[in-house]
Amino acid sequence: MGRVRQTYVKRLASNLVDADEERFSEDFDENKEALKDTEEFKSKRLRNRVAGYIVRVLQNKEL
Repeated sequence: MGRVRQTYVKRLASNLVDADEERFSEDFDENKEALKDTEEFKSKRLRNRVAGYIVRVLQNKEL
């Protein structure tokens, strides 16, 4: 069983991917670096959670 992510993390990640899918990849570290430029994240923990969920969103889009 995996962890359940909060709705705002899922919504934020989905909105970011829909807005600019080419900016993100299936690599967590690259996504984390891409999100550092965004001013929406005040905490490192939230940024990392969204970066991790973006990986999941992109993997599911391939299926």
